[in-house]
Amino acid sequence: MTLSVRTADLHDASERGRLAAWVDAQADATPFHLPEWSMAVAKGCRQRSHYLVAEGGGGRIVGVLPLTAIASPLFGRALVSTGFGVGGGILAEQGYAVAALGQAAWSLATRLRCPSLDLRGGPCPGEDWVRDDMTYLSFVRRLAADDEAELLAVPRKQRAELRKALAADLTVEVGADRAARRTHYRVYAESVRNLGTPVFPTALFAAVLEAFGAEADILTVRHQRLAVASVLSLYWRGTVYPYWGGGTEAARGLRANDRMYFALMAHARERGCARFDFGRSKAGTGAAAFKKNWGFTPEPLVYFSRHAEGAAPRSINPLDPKYRLQIAAWKRLPLWAANRIGPLLSRGLG
Repeated sequence: MTLSVRTADLHDASERGRLAAWVDAQADATPFHLPEWSMAVAKGCRQRSHYLVAEGGGGRIVGVLPLTAIASPLFGRALVSTGFGVGGGILAEQGYAVAALGQAAWSLATRLRCPSLDLRGGPCPGEDWVRDDMTYLSFVRRLAADDEAELLAVPRKQRAELRKALAADLTVEVGADRAARRTHYRVYAESVRNLGTPVFPTALFAAVLEAFGAEADILTVRHQRLAVASVLSLYWRGTVYPYWGGGTEAARGLRANDRMYFALMAHARERGCARFDFGRSKAGTGAAAFKKNWGFTPEPLVYFSRHAEGAAPRSINPLDPKYRLQIAAWKRLPLWAANRIGPLLSRGLG
């Protein structure tokens, strides 16, 4: 069967539209397969995107593989599908396209001198790939019909905490303007510093918001006018994806994160969403337990990787014991210092 694999020109508006329409028609697609995501990552993190397209006879699209070439002085080089996404592996109609895209991606990694190639989700391209279904869990469920039904969908213990959050002196606002973006970044930056990880560049959040337009926004929770929790979410094909969210030190005692996610569920229903994708969390972490306590059933995320002969797998997992001292030191950094240094490091994580 005639098949060719090429790199798409994402600067061509008609090409982007054609790719987005094909992705939207695929049952297993995610927002991270969209060309808009690849372009936002390239713009926001100064990393190079390589969007592979498999075409059959007559130029008909039969598969795509969005790739981001990550270069970091600390974490090395890697080709990732897709950069800064939790999904975005091979998306194809037929098995022969899967194999072709996998081989084309590995050839590209070799040319770019990337010793590692990571695929987040999708089918396995062949025998040379290592399967990982132990590191990450996914949490997705349908939204309930209304707030009361949503409360009943939450297990009893967490429901009690949520009722306390709903009774607290907290207000909720939604927006995507500059003020909303600045507020979100302040909250999110403090949240990840407290966890010991570097914050992403402001340019990444701005680029994603611009790329997704009306299909992305920011929900912020305030206590006495002070922002204490905030989340940037994507909306696609009836699913809400709370993607970058967190709370300040004060959020825990105020149960502001509980209020934030419950408010987002109601907001998503108003937008016509029927599913809530709580994103991925590493197995055995507090984040995974938090989501399970909300009534979400964890499902393993299956990733694949391939490595050059003799090359060690790239490790960017903060649970790796070798990062224990660095994480402890990062938590003690002044916020201004973490916010200045963090984006320089995080854009090389991918």
